[in-house]
Amino acid sequence: MNTLTLQAKVRTEVGRKTNVLRAQGLVPAVVYGADTEPQSIVIDRNQFAKMYKAAGESSLVELVIDGKNALHVLIHDYQTDPLRDEVTHVDFQSVDMKKEIEAEIQLKFVGESPAVKALGGTLMASLDEVKVKCLPSKLVRDIEVDISKLVTFDDAIRLSDLVIPEGVVILDDLHLTVVSVTAPRTEEELKALNETVVEDVTGVAVEKKKEDAAEGEEAAVPVADKKEEKKADKK
Repeated sequence: MNTLTLQAKVRTEVGRKTNVLRAQGLVPAVVYGADTEPQSIVIDRNQFAKMYKAAGESSLVELVIDGKNALHVLIHDYQTDPLRDEVTHVDFQSVDMKKEIEAEIQLKFVGESPAVKALGGTLMASLDEVKVKCLPSKLVRDIEVDISKLVTFDDAIRLSDLVIPEGVVILDDLHLTVVSVTAPRTEEELKALNETVVEDVTGVAVEKKKEDAAEGEEAAVPVADKKEEKKADKK
């Protein structure tokens, strides 16, 4: 088992004070779970980015706090700044190495599909991750899906076709389709699709005109009523 290591320090800053840490290239974080009380910690942003690129969310990380407390953790969640695309907070979950856990493992599509390259089809991925159960030591970053097996438009790869690491059990329905290839549209299908789009646009325009006309009529009613009221007053 190749475990990645990340250094951390106990954090006392909370609330708005954590913005000072972020300005220094640090990321506020918390760790909770097995063998630890919930702790507020801080990590280096660049180190975390490099570690996450290698580990993802389904690989074990050895979190070393203040150079002494080493915990086996998973990256449970993290937040980012949408403008700067920087990590702003991380949640780590400590796990018991002797107990099985449930986790989501990403699916990694590899190879080249003859049905796409030679026949001009479109690759249709129905799943991008799979739910599994295993000991923490058996977790992997991703599970490969070899799409070179998709030779015709009738071919499909299901969960039952995947090569799963030893000790890992898939919890999702094994009959679920992971990926397939759809045939390119014929000229007749494209023509029919375009006609449908034109009809939809025309229908929307007609409905819009009807709505505008109805609104005009509603707006005119109060004016007419006022004129009738004036006539009544004169009488």
